[in-house]
Amino acid sequence: MKKKTYRHIFFDLDKTLWDFDTNSIETFREIFNKYNLTGKGVDSFEEFLEVYNRHNHLLWEFYRKGEIVKEVLNIRRFALTLHEFGITDSLLSSNIAEDYVRLSPTKTGLFPHTIAILEYLKKKYRLHIITNGFEEVQYRKLNHSGLTMYFNEIITSEDAGSKKPELLIFNYALKRSGARPEESLMIGDDEDVDIIGAIDAGMDQVLVDYKGEFRNSKATYRIESLDELYGIL
Repeated sequence: MKKKTYRHIFFDLDKTLWDFDTNSIETFREIFNKYNLTGKGVDSFEEFLEVYNRHNHLLWEFYRKGEIVKEVLNIRRFALTLHEFGITDSLLSSNIAEDYVRLSPTKTGLFPHTIAILEYLKKKYRLHIITNGFEEVQYRKLNHSGLTMYFNEIITSEDAGSKKPELLIFNYALKRSGARPEESLMIGDDEDVDIIGAIDAGMDQVLVDYKGEFRNSKATYRIESLDELYGIL
């Protein structure tokens, strides 16, 4: 198949390039030990993580829909997690929330082939980021992991006043980067957020399906490793 000609490549950040799960677990281990959560009634690190992930996922859905603001999301996910273990210390919740936002962006775990593929693509295309993550956190992630230099534009949901998969953030990203939909490609890990949003914006898409869970994806392309991009681009 002949490769399609693109000029602009838009990447999601978390769980696409930056290994969110690995970096978060590393951060939580530090926090768990710092505050001696086992001594406060948390049964195990694994159970703490499981409960947190459940609350975090639900609250992020509320945040994406504009039903809560980021400050509420950040503290409530920890307050609800601790409450399940019988801990109602609001200061502890606030301290953990503050530590997480401060520490997690300093972690530098990337998915395999991230740097190599960005080096390759940077020579051929203009590269950009579109992310729903908190602006101050995402910039720190990019800086600490050495990714900032590869991107021409970094578009955050706060900057755009809109979150993926809403059409507004994609149109904002296209306008800011000087790109047209037909010459643009969106690369991300979330079918409902990255892929559906890009389809609505008229862009081609690559679903990065690391776990091989979305074999019936609607995306233009589906890959299970970033090095598969060499065959597309």
